[in-house]
Order: sequence, then structure tokens, then C-alpha cells
Amino acid sequence: MPLDKKQAKLILEDGTEIIGESFGYPHSCAGEVVFATGMVGYPESFTDPSYKGQILVLTYPLIGNYGMPADSYVDGILEHYESNKGQISGLVVENYSHHYHHWNAQTSLAQWLYNQKIPAISGIDTRALTKRLREKGTMLGKIVFNKSDLDFYDPNKDNLVEMASVTEPKIYGKGLKKVLLIDCGCKNNIIRELLKRDIKVIQVPWNYSIADENFDGILISNGPGDPKMCQNTINEIGNAFKNNIPCFGICLGHQIMALAAGADTVKMKYGHRSQNQPVMDLTNKKCYITTQNHGYVVKQNSIPKSWKSCFENLNDNTVEGLIHNSGRFFSVQFHPEAFPGPADTAFLFDKFVEKLM
Repeated sequence: MPLDKKQAKLILEDGTEIIGESFGYPHSCAGEVVFATGMVGYPESFTDPSYKGQILVLTYPLIGNYGMPADSYVDGILEHYESNKGQISGLVVENYSHHYHHWNAQTSLAQWLYNQKIPAISGIDTRALTKRLREKGTMLGKIVFNKSDLDFYDPNKDNLVEMASVTEPKIYGKGLKKVLLIDCGCKNNIIRELLKRDIKVIQVPWNYSIADENFDGILISNGPGDPKMCQNTINEIGNAFKNNIPCFGICLGHQIMALAAGADTVKMKYGHRSQNQPVMDLTNKKCYITTQNHGYVVKQNSIPKSWKSCFENLNDNTVEGLIHNSGRFFSVQFHPEAFPGPADTAFLFDKFVEKLM
């Protein structure tokens, strides 16, 4: 049966088909279908490069009621967003609010999605869909409009980091201490947090050769996809370890550091994408609530003897952080830049700054 002009169909690789109402850009898309459980922060999520190649399902039932923020820049960085464009391939929600109100709203979510050429559908029981994804695992899927079907697409077979990274170096701030930020799909708030601490940030592409650069430490950012696609970055970080350069990895950066150290990573059944993941600091047994967005994890039994796990997820006991015996290299799977929050672990940026040469 043909779809109404305002309708679109979500199709999963297991054969599931659900008809919803289109409220974004009316064009078919394909990608990996994932879910996120945050109650707020959709502008930040939609522009997070870690979602590149993915169709995002939001479990919170009402989306769009506060619109999308105005474009404004501070220190050369776009405020309120985590990158300069929409990163998700498609969006699935239960109820879309056609009426929005917020002091900083510039446009409706529907208009923003249309401008960004991102398809979106509403009227979907997203919690039932999420249960299916939890039981069967993350699946490939597509949002299809009339007469515009397309093949399923597995984004993890591509080097998504190469697509999400900057293509040439950028410099922010004028601090005396300099951090080389390896951009694997970096969130803007990582740069903001470094600038708050009077750091000069040199943002470089994911495959940049660091041998001739002058800096005091390295931060490897978050990003999309399989960390094993980033062999250039892994090699560079391995050399940084040999040269005893302070290194801090966040999310994908944590996985890259683990691979550079000789550990292994594996794809999770459905990943962590939320703002309420409980994480324990294994050094002092303190618990923090963290925001997370990842589909791969470091294998606990692969961690070399010169390293140890320093944070643990209290939901599934997965590795949430690593630290080298020297203390000069450490990483976390969660997002201490916390945009959207919570800001429990922002102190990790202070810890990194203290280690700069």
C-alpha cells in the first residue's frame, strides 16, 4: 500500500516495518539504528559527530518543545551545538511538538532538520522499538519514502572518523600551555573546557603526524565508528607513549589509547547512549553519573600489565577508564565535557592540565 505524502516507513534489517509521520527532510536514508535515553539535550545530540552514520531513536516521548537554539559564536566556536552541522542520518521519535517555546529558540526542530537535510519520523512507539534493539542488538535500518527505497548501509564498514574530523589544523586560545587535540569527531565542549583552563588548543586531523609539532600534551577526542579504523592515530599515540608525552583520551580516544597500548576493543550489543550512566572511580570508590555515546568497548582481559582499569560501569561492569602505571597517560569512556550534562567529572580536565609538560 502506498504511503501518504506525509508518511514514511522505518524498516529494520530483521524485517520490522513501522509507518510514521514525516516532519524532517523528505528523503530516504539508511544507517545503524541506535537509541538514546536522555530526557534533554537533543540539539547537542543531533550535532554530536559520534552519531555519524546512525539513525537515532529517542526514548523520551516528547521532542521539539523547546525548538533549536540561535547560532552564536564564542571564541570561534558555535555555542549550544557540538559541531557546525547535523550529524545524525535520521531521527525517530514518539511525539513531535509542533509548538515550541524557549528564550533562545531560533527555529523549530522540524525546520532545522529540513535545513540540515535530515529525515525524521514521529508516531513511533520508541520504547517498544528500544526494547527490540536491546533484545536483538543494534540493527541496520532505513527511513523510506514512497518510490525511494534504498539498500541497508552499515556505517561501521567505513572510516567515519575520516568523515567527521577536521581537514586542516585550527588554533584556539592564547594560553602558555599547548594541547594537541587530535580530532576524531570532536565535540565542541571539549575545546570549551580546555579554553576555560587557559590552554592553547591546536586541533588537528585524525591522521596528522605529530612528530614536528610543539605542544605540552595530547588529547584524543571522541568520534564515530570502529576505533580499529584509526590505525594512523593508533600509531601516533603509540609513539607519544614512547616519548612520555601526557595523553588524555575521551570516548573513542579512550579506545584508541587502549589499542595503542596493546589492548583490544569489541562492538557492544547496543552500546551506551544516555546521560545517566553510573560509573565508579576504582581508586576511591566514588560514583559519578556520566553522559555517554559509544558502541565499542575495551575488553577487560586484554589490558596490558602496565595499565589498569580506573573506572567501571556499575550497570554492566564494562571498562570506563584506563591509566598507565606512570600516571602520564589516562583515558575515560564517558564524556567529562558533559554537554549535555551532568558535569560530575569535569575535574578530569584539571587532572590532565596538571600533567602537562
